[in-house]
Amino acid sequence: MAPIRVTDDDPDGDWTVSGVFRCAPEVYRIPLPLPNDGLRAVNVYAIADDSGWTLIDSGWAIAAAREQLAAGLAALGAGLGDVHRFLITHVHRDHYTQAVVLRREFGGKVLLGRGERQAFAEINRPGRRQGSTVHIERLRRAGAAALAEQVAAYQGEPVDLSVWAAPDEWIEDGAVIAIGANASQRGLTAIETPGHTRGHLVFADPAGELLFAGDHVLPSITPSIGFEPVPPPSPLADFLVSLQLMRDWPDAALLPAHGRVGRRVHERVDELLAHHGQRLDATLKAVADGRTTAAEVAAALPWTRRERALAELDTFNAMLATLETSAHLDVLVERGAVACDEVGGVAHYYPK
Repeated sequence: MAPIRVTDDDPDGDWTVSGVFRCAPEVYRIPLPLPNDGLRAVNVYAIADDSGWTLIDSGWAIAAAREQLAAGLAALGAGLGDVHRFLITHVHRDHYTQAVVLRREFGGKVLLGRGERQAFAEINRPGRRQGSTVHIERLRRAGAAALAEQVAAYQGEPVDLSVWAAPDEWIEDGAVIAIGANASQRGLTAIETPGHTRGHLVFADPAGELLFAGDHVLPSITPSIGFEPVPPPSPLADFLVSLQLMRDWPDAALLPAHGRVGRRVHERVDELLAHHGQRLDATLKAVADGRTTAAEVAAALPWTRRERALAELDTFNAMLATLETSAHLDVLVERGAVACDEVGGVAHYYPK
């Protein structure tokens, strides 16, 4: 790979382009590629400190991501062995697995939020195969039996546990992590923000007015809700509370795991809260119009920024759409707007 140089980040540029981008003093964004993923890249943030480098997230354990990370660190005058600590926002593989591989070779520490322990235990359950039967069960409850069978057909090989070794430390909510070099050293506050996953963390840098937001606050898309091995009872309710928590913190520059920099946290949180308010209204209207299952409601709603029909989505994204609809329906039940009865293992929703 040809040497790359460090440049200032361009909020109007293509955020997936390979390189090293200075997005704040002593903070560098290194986009790493993703395989077969519509997101195309994940942002890893590198911060110099007295012991070497700390990375926020690590990328997926694939050769292309490793090569790009090594080239990015080289542009900063460092190597993979100079990374002494990985602060991981959540347990999804595009954030976690490369840290495990690099730790095995170079010895850096991996830190993950304590709220991910339940999901982590399920991922490491002996004999577990790629994919998750819990999502198949949730699809059947949503009235999407045919989609559940399609997802079941994708159940793959046993999980490669070598990239799912346990972290060195579990981070507590509210922990303050010293970071930075010499006189510019400051503290990152770990904040639990469940919704995308149970134990998702963001890292707030009040002194620098930065928020390393992981997948919790994304600048142009909404994260999947509750897509994890052990979903909580109401992941959307958790997510909305976590968004309001970010609104209650001082505003900051948004440094997301997927997407461009340049936005402010409060502005984007307001947009996400408004979006889910609109989706809840549209979901309620679909129930009022006579749709009773999550699958029927999902088929009545537009999806993605292109407002595509559910039938136009591939199997994976149709699953996410149906499960997200279930999450919105569950919030409407909690708010007393609709009632729910289960018949033959399928949840049916009715106006109240």
